[in-house]
Amino acid sequence: MRNSPLFYLFQKVSIRLGILKLNAEDLSLLESHFSYYRQLNPKHKKDFQKRLVYFLAIKEFVPRGIEKVTREMELLIGATAVMISFGFQNVTLKHFKRILVYNDNYYSTINKQYHQGEVNPRLGIIVISWKNFVRGMADGTDGINLGIHEMAHALKLENQIHYNGQSNFFNPKRWMDFSVLAKNEIQRIADGEDSIFRDSAANNPHEFFAVALESFFENPQRLKDYDSRLYQALVFLLKQDPMVLMGIPK
Repeated sequence: MRNSPLFYLFQKVSIRLGILKLNAEDLSLLESHFSYYRQLNPKHKKDFQKRLVYFLAIKEFVPRGIEKVTREMELLIGATAVMISFGFQNVTLKHFKRILVYNDNYYSTINKQYHQGEVNPRLGIIVISWKNFVRGMADGTDGINLGIHEMAHALKLENQIHYNGQSNFFNPKRWMDFSVLAKNEIQRIADGEDSIFRDSAANNPHEFFAVALESFFENPQRLKDYDSRLYQALVFLLKQDPMVLMGIPK
């Protein structure tokens, strides 16, 4: 066992966990710039911190066109991943081992287009453009957040990838309940009816899920007022209620 690759991986992660403790400056940054974390109660904050430390320990952050990925970048991108998966104690987006960080929009040689971010399950990577990530966080109520959007795609894919040990964490009934409501809303958008979701949400069910999670976490009250059934379906599916966790009065 001590000579197995699994042992050395565990040892490596254990060492990194010891190094990657959140210090006072890290916690101050989360308090200042991550409202979800700031509004958690002390018990949930401790859990959030532990899960963020672990997430940072098992991921490789790779700079693309920038000198380095800063600690601030790691913390806020990692915190976004922890937030959307907070209802699932053992989900760490295990399949996605690398997070590539660009400064701004980047050109994809695959489809010959500029992107703000993407998730590639074949390569096991999540790609984030930092300027767009920050822009998404700057207005925490408009339901437009690149970080949440890309992590939502990764979460959905993680649930579908059957060989990584972390699949099928979405309850099938809860997923079906959400899917029915999502299909109805996609049709509303396609028909040109008023919706709180932007037009791109109607592109396909995968895109709707990502856009819905942007609203769910950025402005839960607005989503609940717009469609309480859709909001509750996401609460059940994701096993968390942001309004409760963040102490928003009902």
